[in-house]
Amino acid sequence: MKNYKALKISGIVVLALVVLYFSSPVYVQRALVYQKVGIEDYPIFPNRTVEAGNPAPWEKHSEYNKKVISADLKSKMEEKKTIAFAVVRDGKLLHEEYWDSYGPESKTNSFSSAKSIVGLLVGCAIEDGFISGINEKVSKYFPEIKGKYSDNLTIKNVLNMSSGLNWDESYGSLFSTTTEAYYGEDLPKLILGLEVHEEPGKEFKYLSGNTQLLAMIVTKAVGEPMGEYATEKLWTPLQAEHDALWCLDKKNGLEKAYCCFNSNATDFARLGQLVLDSGRWNGQQIIPANYISESTNVAGYLKLPDSDIALDYYGYQWWIMNYKGHKIAYARGILGQYIFVIPSMNAVVVRLGHIRSKEYKDHHPTCAYTYLDAAFQILN
Repeated sequence: MKNYKALKISGIVVLALVVLYFSSPVYVQRALVYQKVGIEDYPIFPNRTVEAGNPAPWEKHSEYNKKVISADLKSKMEEKKTIAFAVVRDGKLLHEEYWDSYGPESKTNSFSSAKSIVGLLVGCAIEDGFISGINEKVSKYFPEIKGKYSDNLTIKNVLNMSSGLNWDESYGSLFSTTTEAYYGEDLPKLILGLEVHEEPGKEFKYLSGNTQLLAMIVTKAVGEPMGEYATEKLWTPLQAEHDALWCLDKKNGLEKAYCCFNSNATDFARLGQLVLDSGRWNGQQIIPANYISESTNVAGYLKLPDSDIALDYYGYQWWIMNYKGHKIAYARGILGQYIFVIPSMNAVVVRLGHIRSKEYKDHHPTCAYTYLDAAFQILN
């Protein structure tokens, strides 16, 4: 009898779960199927190719791969399942190292490091004259966005994460806006359904929806998909060696711009080199130097959430830290994707992998300091 009751209860639970699954939105169903995001998620989405139209390998530094990382630091890196680590100095490849089955051509997801790429493309659109400047109103492009303060929202507010949009930046909920953005199939509808419910330009609040909105503005301003514009303005001029893939919300749809740019370590490093060189590559000014400067300096006029403390770690889609006397701008993704720009050493460092620290120090994941220490060993 007890076994019968247990089976009956189990059957009811299974039936309830089946009903819940099939009655849920498609994005919830997909989230349930895939469970956790991973660095090789791109095959589950449609993608747009960002073409390497003029590939050229990095020139190798005279000290290429001659220095080693200490056993202690390497152990810490491997604990976080690092798959790639690359260092560029003086515009030359100084060090590259790979783990497991990954190598120089392996494509993996940038996750939120893509936000910094979108920030660069905004600069490209300004340089090209498609966008007149960061003080343009968002309503010029998307009057559909409503809310008490929608008329006040500028591109600058979106760049520095002070938009006041009612986006739910939750990673653990099946029903959050972020989950819908990742697994859903209609990003424009999601973004244009947002409201500006807090006064823009006052408080820093990290929202992936800001970056997605920026991408939609750039797409509308230039009149072509983000991936194609990235091909023309970044990937081909920077002489990337391999095509990249940018995941889309649906076939021929919109790039998941706040995440999901898939490439390899040494090609990601080219983006850092572009920033290091104030928006120039091979003598060509691709992005205005003043825009790069503003992007990589803290937006100290903003306050931290629910605080009177000034923001001291974010610019325009780039994180900023001071470590061991070095001011460092960097891109970062949720699973430990990093592109560090270190002007004082004329260096760029890229780390890719499966895990990021959950602990923070001064608003930066503690693993970031590990990778910088490893880089300093090589650079010193």
